[in-house]
Amino acid sequence: MTTVRIGGVPEHFNLPWHLAIEDEMFIEQGVHVQWIDFPEGTGAMNKALRDNEIDLAVILTGGIIKDIANGNPSKILQIFVSSPLQWGVHVAGSSTLQSIEELEDKVCAISRYGSGSHVMAHVQAEQRGWNTDELKFKVINTLDGAITALTEGTADYFMWEHFTTKPIVDKGVFKRLGDFPTPWSCFVIAGREDFIAEHYDAINVVLETINTVSADFKNIPSIDRTLANRYEQQLEDIQKWLTMTTWSQEQITNKEIERIQSRLSDLKMIDNKLEASLFKATL
Repeated sequence: MTTVRIGGVPEHFNLPWHLAIEDEMFIEQGVHVQWIDFPEGTGAMNKALRDNEIDLAVILTGGIIKDIANGNPSKILQIFVSSPLQWGVHVAGSSTLQSIEELEDKVCAISRYGSGSHVMAHVQAEQRGWNTDELKFKVINTLDGAITALTEGTADYFMWEHFTTKPIVDKGVFKRLGDFPTPWSCFVIAGREDFIAEHYDAINVVLETINTVSADFKNIPSIDRTLANRYEQQLEDIQKWLTMTTWSQEQITNKEIERIQSRLSDLKMIDNKLEASLFKATL
């Protein structure tokens, strides 16, 4: 039996994976999926792919494209969530800051350099006409680290997925100044080139299985209540999130890769743009 180590964030987007594992859908086809949570996010998963600590990752689209362009020997297998990620822009609950415009010269908390929170801070700054060369960052690793940094004042703002942080906003620990959606799809499934080459059949089992689950995910009876209970969310928040979220079973297009690369190049986050086909696995 082939073991496939898959990394992903411990968030509601990835419940289809957990349901498939719990129902032994992969095991039935001769593949043992070992799920590894990465609360630190995309930057940590990129490093884990580079270091051969995981085989596949359910990872932010912009973050993996940035890292592949900068030498990560991985390929995109397909899109997992095609809708944009809604990044909440947060300050401490006690902060006097009232608008995103006031954040231009402030310190941004990021999980790590190369993470989604780092990339999106640059994208937001560029869109608002700020000087991206003068952005200031503090690495906080996890959401708990962000709570500490904003509360203690060692960072001023933090960008993270809207619904994941909603309970923290509801408690008054964070105050949300607004939302900033990604200008591209949310998550892709990517894998190490060497693993893809050696485990073609197992990867196809993994993709076919998760695509079966994700295609019918919204139709699972009481899935909104399951999500709310498992991820400690308010039912109405999960119901809203479900209307905004679309899972995909398709490969990413060359056009989307080129668009993301152009943005990253403009932001000086990649040195050279590559042919779009170099980012994608052929199965």
